[in-house]
Amino acid sequence: MRYHVAGRGPVCVLHPGGPGIGWDYLRMPLLEKKLTCVYVEPIGTGESGRLPEHPGGYSVDRYVEFVEALLDHLGVPDVHLLGHSHGGFVAQRYAIRHPDRLAGLILFDTAPLAGPEIMVDAAQNLERFLERYADRPEAQEAMATWKALATGTDEEYTASMRGLLPAYFADSRTVEAYDVMRTSLQAWAVTSDEGPWRHHDALAALHLPSLVLTGRWGFICGPRWGQELHETIPGSQLVVFENSGHMGHLEEPETFAAAVTGFVEQNLA
Repeated sequence: MRYHVAGRGPVCVLHPGGPGIGWDYLRMPLLEKKLTCVYVEPIGTGESGRLPEHPGGYSVDRYVEFVEALLDHLGVPDVHLLGHSHGGFVAQRYAIRHPDRLAGLILFDTAPLAGPEIMVDAAQNLERFLERYADRPEAQEAMATWKALATGTDEEYTASMRGLLPAYFADSRTVEAYDVMRTSLQAWAVTSDEGPWRHHDALAALHLPSLVLTGRWGFICGPRWGQELHETIPGSQLVVFENSGHMGHLEEPETFAAAVTGFVEQNLA
């Protein structure tokens, strides 16, 4: 598994979402001004290796094993772990199993469970997205992509994610790098036979400084789940980005960086 290091300061390991999405969308230059950001390039994607059973076998537990190996390899104390979307599933489970290895947990646009509830909520949020931007071709394309979602091959998954991408933003037209991101976005059709799960009981027993970040207009793993995470994890902090969807680090980068660096500095003071 490859990883990429940028910045200077306390160490924050960042795990992207998907699963199967390239890591580079998660790059955060403003965060790198105050933190050493270690970006995970998850197994099965990009230049990282593939599992012997590829495209299968990519369970949350498997990703957790690789996070553990990475932290062993880095050998640095006081690490914060940030997980975005599906990467937040991985970060939660890692924190539940190895709370002593972390200085803090940062859950960014993710949820405390995986199952049909996520998809029902996402479908409802996508309908609201279409209502807001009914006159925009990209909104129509996102809905059409959702209804005919194809993820069986790398090419199909990449095309689907590019078609859906506008729905991941409160307003993609306000994001300077949107067009470049959409063109360069790559996805790999990794799969897992892991069934639905819930982390609520384990998170309720977690005693680890935790920050929950969510965008008000998130279409998948949106504010409903951020609030639920905050209410479940004892002593957690919640930050809602009022002008963001699923990509608060791109839509409100200054506010996002301030929230994360403030949390890290508070924990290490």
